[in-house]
Amino acid sequence: MGDATPHGVSRRRLLARGTAMLVVASVAPAALATPRAIGGRELSFVNLHTGEKLTAEFAHGGRYVPSALRAIEKLLRDHRSGDVHHIDPHLLDQIHVLRKRVGSKAPFHVISGYRSPHTNAMLCEQSSAVAVNSFHCKGQAIDVRLPGVSLTRLRKAALSMEAGGVGYYPDDDFVHVDTGPVRRW
Repeated sequence: MGDATPHGVSRRRLLARGTAMLVVASVAPAALATPRAIGGRELSFVNLHTGEKLTAEFAHGGRYVPSALRAIEKLLRDHRSGDVHHIDPHLLDQIHVLRKRVGSKAPFHVISGYRSPHTNAMLCEQSSAVAVNSFHCKGQAIDVRLPGVSLTRLRKAALSMEAGGVGYYPDDDFVHVDTGPVRRW
């Protein structure tokens, strides 16, 4: 019995339990502390170019819902070319938090989601305000407004998140949000 602890549990079993508890202890608090792990996360959109509307629970129980992600990707497609592209789920997390911060349940009005490289090049020729290496081309950016929420308030809430790029376009009535480095313009 030299291999047993005073309570009759083998050292090997005790070590295995301790390791498992350390793994759970290091992962569980972080997972439980984030809204991602609790319940579902839903977003609503109106694509202003196509008129399409969508409400989708894009995450549930700490996991993204593949069918909802595909539906969102279709809605956020390049409306000029019809190209559909992967949308960064973290972008959806960001705008979900943004909508909660401003206390709105209204659908986001989408000005631009994914942009194909061809569309982006065309827009660059028309305006110096369009980035050559836009996060829109990577599925990591969205231009939106939120009915009932002033653009100033939406921008301020997005900036307070310190979660990526935030662009303010009051003349065009939208705020740009992306998952790139934290910056503002």
